[in-house]
Amino acid sequence: MNSTLQFSKDILEFLKRLEKNNNRDWFNEHKKEFKALESKTKLIYSAINDELNKHDLIEKHKIFRIYRDVRFSKNKLPYKTHFGGSFARKKPELRGGYYLHVQPNDESFIATGFWEPNKNDLFRIRKEFEQDADEMRSIISDKKFKSVWGELVGDELKTAPRDFDKDHPAIDLIKKKQYIFVKKYSDKDVLSENFINEVNASFKAIRPFFDYMSDVLTTNLNGESII
Repeated sequence: MNSTLQFSKDILEFLKRLEKNNNRDWFNEHKKEFKALESKTKLIYSAINDELNKHDLIEKHKIFRIYRDVRFSKNKLPYKTHFGGSFARKKPELRGGYYLHVQPNDESFIATGFWEPNKNDLFRIRKEFEQDADEMRSIISDKKFKSVWGELVGDELKTAPRDFDKDHPAIDLIKKKQYIFVKKYSDKDVLSENFINEVNASFKAIRPFFDYMSDVLTTNLNGESII
């Protein structure tokens, strides 16, 4: 990997200034500076994509636009104050995705898992846990896994989903609407020479979870392939 590719202090400093001057006049005055920093950032995301493809199959990656969609938001500030980008695994056989969020003041993080599983996928996951959650519990409780990713997080229902037993022993997993892991980073972490390697290694460590969920989502409850 190109060791010179890393996030530089000027990227975080620009985002800090943007947070204090989140208006179109200021942004337009500094647009040339932003575009140069955005180009550097895209190279870093591309490098992470290349590293991921050494141990996974990434269908596509993208960096999200700096412009906020304010149409349906109470927050009318026009610009995001972070860089965010996602990496999608090759469907239909591989499921799950990766996300990198870079934001100053120690607000950076990586996330992975299932943000918005569609209705059919969510039902299939829940039925799997209803039938047997032992393998899932074994994966997410593994000491090495937890040392990297910590606890499973995500939005969940207050009670059991429709047609599921609220007293089921796996109801804590069944009532979830998202299955996500998040790892936070300080500004010092982001600016380190080893950050790209660290992000890649952390993403690689999620594979037991992804392999399991991909198997679930590409088979029926009898274990027969549906793709």
